[in-house]
Amino acid sequence: MSADTRQSLTIGFGQKRQSFRHWRGQRPFWGGMLTLLAGIPIMYVPYQNLTLGSLTIRMSTTAGAGSLIIGVLLVVLGLTMWFQPQSRVFAGVAAILLALVSLVVSNIGAFLIGFLLGLIGGALGVSWAPGKPGKAEPAESAAQAEFTEEDATSPAAPEEGSRDNTAVSGASPADGVDAYDGNGRHRAG
Repeated sequence: MSADTRQSLTIGFGQKRQSFRHWRGQRPFWGGMLTLLAGIPIMYVPYQNLTLGSLTIRMSTTAGAGSLIIGVLLVVLGLTMWFQPQSRVFAGVAAILLALVSLVVSNIGAFLIGFLLGLIGGALGVSWAPGKPGKAEPAESAAQAEFTEEDATSPAAPEEGSRDNTAVSGASPADGVDAYDGNGRHRAG
């Protein structure tokens, strides 16, 4: 193996890793993962036997089919969060409701493991919002480069100490917001 071959293997792995990170950033990945994992214990536990020495305990209940349906639906909702991020709110609310129903139907939500995973995963799916694209840095620096020392001393510029700046978020008049109005927050008196 030559050095060139190793570099190409590293570049290939790095590109795949970067593409996965980009894919993961475009959807509620962790909400989908936890929701998917919540379905596994909920549909697995009611159909298994627990053996302690020669004693066999069967965990199945009369609602075993309901547990299977809830578990499969949670897995499908987790995959929906991954592959249809537009419907993340519906999938998150449905996951929370199914997790709550699993408390009654499936051995206390498969011993609270599936319940908690479904609740947290659904909440992450509902609360996730797509990121905003980054702003272009060169345009901002070009606008700042046009500002000269003459502009600061011109009579049109407001005096620095005449009014208190009550802006909360650091908005400036260049952004189209009056920096002296406090972004809608006013001082009393």
